[in-house]
Amino acid sequence: MANTRQNLYFYYPPNHELDEKLQPLFELAEQNGFTILDDSKHANIIISVGGDGTFLQAVRKTGFRQDCLYVGIRREEEAGLYCDFNIDDFDAMVNSMLHADLEVRRFPVIETTVNNEATILCLNECSVRSTLIKTIVIDVMIDDLLFETFRGDGLVVATPTGSTGYNKSTKGAVIDPKLPCFQVSEIASLNNNRYRTLGSSFVLSGERKLKLKVQQDGNDYPIIGMDNEAYSIRNIKELSIELSDKVIKTVKMKDNSFWDRVQRTFL
Repeated sequence: MANTRQNLYFYYPPNHELDEKLQPLFELAEQNGFTILDDSKHANIIISVGGDGTFLQAVRKTGFRQDCLYVGIRREEEAGLYCDFNIDDFDAMVNSMLHADLEVRRFPVIETTVNNEATILCLNECSVRSTLIKTIVIDVMIDDLLFETFRGDGLVVATPTGSTGYNKSTKGAVIDPKLPCFQVSEIASLNNNRYRTLGSSFVLSGERKLKLKVQQDGNDYPIIGMDNEAYSIRNIKELSIELSDKVIKTVKMKDNSFWDRVQRTFL
């Protein structure tokens, strides 16, 4: 890795204390032949410093690049399912990168098209939630077949890696990221003699296409969440969601699998 991926870009919110803490890492990296850049466009490796939220922002703000690797460094108080390295162990990280004690993994990404216009990529999830104190009504279509009419607070469509986030809090399943799929979970669905939904999460193959049609009944301005950002879009009528052919390439320690991190975080 040292011969082909020498340019590093560090992404983290402006923080003087963090600048000082990272200085030894910058010096150690430069001493070992790495170049630290101020612009992500020419970086071979983009390194986020923080928790999973910072990692998601790093991927989004740098454009879901397909020609580089993403690395996550977590701080002690931060959760880090995307982060393999600890900020207090610089030597281990640099040594691993120098001696290729790493593996490249590829995380699936979903793409959401809003009203057949703008298309937005998501590494974690896309969520649709009501902004009013009333249920939102959504026609759920799978491959153009009307599957159900949902009534409730909203829906979450998650990638396998995103299955440990918002999706898990809605009682969705944790999915292995090696499976090319995405998952749909309900938020407080309304189920009675009049209204009926599946009442559980369901997983769709990467070959399926999901369409969510928001019924225009006054709830025309739902909150659209893309990873950890909220989008204010007027007159939401339709969301088309499918698995993208793009993936996010990250590096991981050879002895630190997705399920190792899930176990450390939740068990």
